[in-house]
Formats: sequence, structure tokens, C-alpha cells
Amino acid sequence: MMKQLWDWLQEKIERGGSMQNRKYRMVLAIFLIFIVLLTGCDRNMTDEQTVNERQDAVKESGTKTIADNEETTDAGEDNLEMSYTADAKVWDIINDPAFEGYGRLIFPAGKTIDKSMTLSEVGRILTWYNYVNPDRTVEIVNYMKNKVEAGEQIFYDIYTDEEKAADPAKENTGLFFFRGNPGEKFAIVNAGGGFVYVAAMHDSFPHALEISKKGYNAFALIYRPGAETALEDLARAIAFIYEHADELEVDSEDYSLWGGSAGARMATWLGSYGTAAFGEVEYPRPGAVIMQYTGLSEVYGNEPPTYANVGTIDGIASYRTMERRINKIKANGTDAEIEILDDLPHGFGLGDGTIAEGWIDHAVRFWENQMD
Repeated sequence: MMKQLWDWLQEKIERGGSMQNRKYRMVLAIFLIFIVLLTGCDRNMTDEQTVNERQDAVKESGTKTIADNEETTDAGEDNLEMSYTADAKVWDIINDPAFEGYGRLIFPAGKTIDKSMTLSEVGRILTWYNYVNPDRTVEIVNYMKNKVEAGEQIFYDIYTDEEKAADPAKENTGLFFFRGNPGEKFAIVNAGGGFVYVAAMHDSFPHALEISKKGYNAFALIYRPGAETALEDLARAIAFIYEHADELEVDSEDYSLWGGSAGARMATWLGSYGTAAFGEVEYPRPGAVIMQYTGLSEVYGNEPPTYANVGTIDGIASYRTMERRINKIKANGTDAEIEILDDLPHGFGLGDGTIAEGWIDHAVRFWENQMD
């Protein structure tokens, strides 16, 4: 079954997995640029392209950020000691002794980060993402440092030293913990990145922080690139939380899986297949799946309750495909809903300053409705 999943991903991931040669990629790129010019949606790219410096250059020129948007949020910053500003160098955060052993995983481990890059510029390396909010980035790294300096553990390895020695790729994995109230339920948030990198700073850390502000415990998973390994890491993360529930002070009943783009595929696949399909013992399936902007179409009839959202000008994930899937889940008698957001492209994250702002409140209420 794992091979079937991988083969399907290779053929279908987010618009076109059949690109096997450079010539076809160039043709597709030219076609996408043509579409961009017609629609004004010059911020979208396909999830199948190789991440390289030329793609990042296109991303830098085409991605919309919110550096000067008056509607950006500073929620939670009033109680933070601000060690970092938007002008802080990314490598200064990575090398901060407070984050010893995992500082590099705060930012995409598979990306080249220029020594001069500041927190305000992180959006340049988050390929396929839009509305990257520097205020959120600043809040997150300060939140992390505040928690560490208060004596809290914010990062957990999901693999043993022996497992990492046997497979060095497992070094770049783990869970960042955004604590809510002790004894509350938990969520695992999976960032996207086309299964080639993990865009946590925009696609999972902000979500996890907001979930924690609502009193729930939230984990942001850093996983290995590749669909198969990512799913193995997610299954291991669930196993780790269940095995350490008392230590982590979390309620493991009716947990939720969240994800955007590739991360949404992880949440939906794990929700349908279960942990045993990906190398772990069988743990309970999630009480809810919260998915953003991924064009998954298959429905097996055993899906958990599912909330979804997507923009109408998403050039990677079709809102029509997502809507059809949600309707099929509902037709099977399972609670499901979708928010289709006008004129939004792929990868809007929390949607600060956009029509999507506030969707996370709807998603949390949906999850709460599934709780016993």
C-alpha cells in the first residue's frame, strides 16, 4: 500500500507529477507564467518543481508579504520579552544557545539561508507560499526564546539517538511544542512544502501558537522530505505523544491533525489509513482533520470529520476538487465543511490581513464539535 501511495503521489501531487524531464518542466513553467499574466495571480508555482536558487528568485519577486499591512496581528506580543526584531539575522536565531541542538529546524532545514537574511525576509525562502507575515515570524521566535528561558522544553526528538545514527536524515525531525492548558487535548500541525522542505514558519508554527492561545496543546512536526518518510514521521509523532502523554500533560482523546498543502495530504492520509499503515502500532485515529489548500480527491468512506479551506485562485489546489471531496465525505454521513475564499492564492496560512483571517476560529469550533 505504501508503494501505491508513493506512485499516486508521483503522478498527482498538486498538479502534475509526470514531469520527468527538464524540457517538460520548462514548457510547464512558461504555461504557468502565461496564466499568471492573465489572472494577476503571479504568486503561485507548482508543488512538483525542484527547489533551487532560480525558483527562489522567482518566489522572491512574486510572493506577496505583509510587511507593511496595518491589519497584521500582534496577538500575544504584549507579554513577550522581545529579544529579536524584524531586523534580527536568521542565523543569529539558529545559533542562539537557547536553541542548542535544534535551532536549524526552526527554519527550513533543506533551504540555503543567506548569512545576511533577516526575519523580515524569511518569506523569500518559503516557496509556494503567500502572505508571509514578518510580525508572526518575530512573535514566534520570541515566544520560543521566552519559553526556553522560563525553563520550558519546546522541542522533542521523536527518534532515538540509535535510530538517528542508523538513518542520519532523521536528525532533521522533531516536534515543537506550543503548550496550552495542562490536561487539554492536542493537535499536530503539518506544514507543507511540496514534500521537499517544511515551511513551518508560515504553515504550522503560527497555527500551533494560535491553537495554544485557545487553551489546547499544539505540536508542529518537522519531518523528512518525501511523502513516505513524512507519513512515517507523523505516525511516529502520534506514537511519541501517546507514549509520553502524562509527561507532556495532554489529553490524547479526540486529537486533531492539521496541515496545509503537502501537510494536508499527510493529515488526511494518516487520518484514513491509521498509524499502523506507516510503521507504528495502531493508535486511535484523529477526532478531526483540518486541511488547507490541497487537491486531494479520493474518498474511501472512513474519513474522520474534516474541515477544509482553499482560495478560488489557487493555481495548485483546485477549490472545485476540494469541494467535491468534502461533499462526498458528507454524503457518507461524516461531518465535513469547506470554506471557499474569493481571490486567494495558494499557501495563505492564517490569512492575516485577507478575507481568510479568522478561519482558524471556525476550524477550532469544528474540532470542538467532534469532541466527546
